Amino acid sequence: MVSPYQQTYAQRALKQTNPAAKALLETMERKKSNLAVSVDVTKTKDFLAIIDVVGPFTHVDVLEDFEHSLIQQLQDLSKEHDFVIFEDRKFADIGNTVALQYSSGVHKIASWSHITNAHPVPGPSIVTGLASVGLPLGRGLLLLSEMSTKGALTTGVYTEEAVRMARARRDFVIGFIAQRRMDGFGLREGEVADEDEDFLILTPGVGLHAKSDGMGQQYRTPKEVVVDSGCDVIIVGRGIYGTDLNLTEDIANRAKEYREKGWEAYLQRISS
Repeated sequence: MVSPYQQTYAQRALKQTNPAAKALLETMERKKSNLAVSVDVTKTKDFLAIIDVVGPFTHVDVLEDFEHSLIQQLQDLSKEHDFVIFEDRKFADIGNTVALQYSSGVHKIASWSHITNAHPVPGPSIVTGLASVGLPLGRGLLLLSEMSTKGALTTGVYTEEAVRMARARRDFVIGFIAQRRMDGFGLREGEVADEDEDFLILTPGVGLHAKSDGMGQQYRTPKEVVVDSGCDVIIVGRGIYGTDLNLTEDIANRAKEYREKGWEAYLQRISS
């Protein structure tokens, strides 16, 4: 059987049972883009302007002027520009608490975000809690099995347990925030990986012109991430929107550069 590493996004979409995973793969194939733009800004005006230019991976909890009308604008842009919304919430509490955080509160994330993520630290109950809200809505969850910052503790047993948690809930956990493919991770002695296993790997710490940011973040090129490590989606933030959020033309040009490099790496991978 051909590894997911060598299959096209369209081929992989056909096997997905989770609606969010299927939608993401189909959108990537349709748009010829494996770029997710991390929009980490504090003003709604800048937030929407960047999204209108490049499409989002969001952090609504850092907005200083959040209003509920923003969500409708975000959903409208999602339809207009054909993108999937990923709210980078990083849930990290017991099942009952995260279920409430996901469904209720100020942001009501489950009602509009196709995909969200969580730390596996609390154990399987965090997946159970989030799934109780998200699964009926067709949402998908990513577990943080690795991080891109220097000295991160997301290694070894931690990563293996994250993968085991995901395998136990493949109906809702669609993949990982990680630095490499998770194929074969977490298998105990005598266990064999399911041939149909295909978790998506979304990878932060991607940069074309820098290797670090002076605050612990480490960067790799799209080729290193997609070809060498087998990851599926490159996550880029400051490398695209920079320091002047008013320069939307420059932001669009940088997004185009990353999009082309990411897709070029993907085509190289599936043809190898």
